[in-house]
Amino acid sequence: MDKVCIFFAAGFEEIEALTAVDLLRRAGIDTELISITGEMDVMGSHGITVKMDKLFEDVDFSEVTMLILPGGAGTKHLEAHTALMNRIDAFYKEGKDIAAICAAPSILGHRGMLKGKNACSFPDYESHLEGANVTKNPAEIADNIITSRGMGCSIDFGLAIVKKLRGEDAARALADKIVYEHY
Repeated sequence: MDKVCIFFAAGFEEIEALTAVDLLRRAGIDTELISITGEMDVMGSHGITVKMDKLFEDVDFSEVTMLILPGGAGTKHLEAHTALMNRIDAFYKEGKDIAAICAAPSILGHRGMLKGKNACSFPDYESHLEGANVTKNPAEIADNIITSRGMGCSIDFGLAIVKKLRGEDAARALADKIVYEHY
């Protein structure tokens, strides 16, 4: 059974984060909202406060199969969180899945995880995708890494995660269910 954690810092991009949570839960994937702030309520970049499921320090990472990083102004806080970066590094080394959208793929670029892979991000952050083959696709799946461009690609990002975890048929069925005709 897959278990996914999506990490929230002050200034996260609400649509990117919550679209992923919504789609994954619709697909029956155990998805937890994790605060790295030490608080159970985290405010996004547009003043929307979201209640978390857990604090970072309360997560049993041995049960987690994927880590997700939303973008927005909170990206800098995610990258500054040493314990989270240690987990990202460990997941990468173990070949476990990592997904990032908007500005957050820059974190993976800075860590050398995108070398030789197709990857995408918000246009202002493409120069941070160190060693990647940068694309303009709405989402990219490259081995155990999923990247996406930004808020307008949030559904593509969520469906890419569902595809990675549950397969093409599950992603297509979910796209049909939500009347997403671009899949």
